[in-house]
Amino acid sequence: MNKAILMGRLTRDPEVRYSQGENSLAIARYTLAVDRRFNRNSGDDATADFINCVAFGKSGEFAERYLRKGIKIAVTGRIQTGSYTNKDGVKVYTTEVVVEDQEFAESKNSSGGDGGYAGNSGYGGNNGFSGGGRPAPMAAGDGFMNIPDGIDEELPFN
Repeated sequence: MNKAILMGRLTRDPEVRYSQGENSLAIARYTLAVDRRFNRNSGDDATADFINCVAFGKSGEFAERYLRKGIKIAVTGRIQTGSYTNKDGVKVYTTEVVVEDQEFAESKNSSGGDGGYAGNSGYGGNNGFSGGGRPAPMAAGDGFMNIPDGIDEELPFN
């Protein structure tokens, strides 16, 4: 099984290109800075790994539209290796994560950033509305969601 799960921050805005042909395909490339766990007893500072990611199609379009430098995201995908010969004739080996799913790992407010979108990569979203066309309940100051009055009969449990 080839499965990678990462959480980190984008080191730069995604670089997006479109394939040639009748059905062009978005190809987004970005790098995630993923913190390493460290041993508190050794006195080492936290370090990060910089992992190259590539997203195709709708995931690539999502990255182009919503992902920006500094945003914290969670990515699942598969590791892919490859190689090519550069212009100097030297063989270069590559390793990257082919993105299958990407989600925001923090709200726009907690990121303190200037860009982003507080949602996930599922298209359509709820646009601030819960089922039935009612506005979605806002979070209370204690971190719990307020449940609107009169919703008791709609809950699937008692």
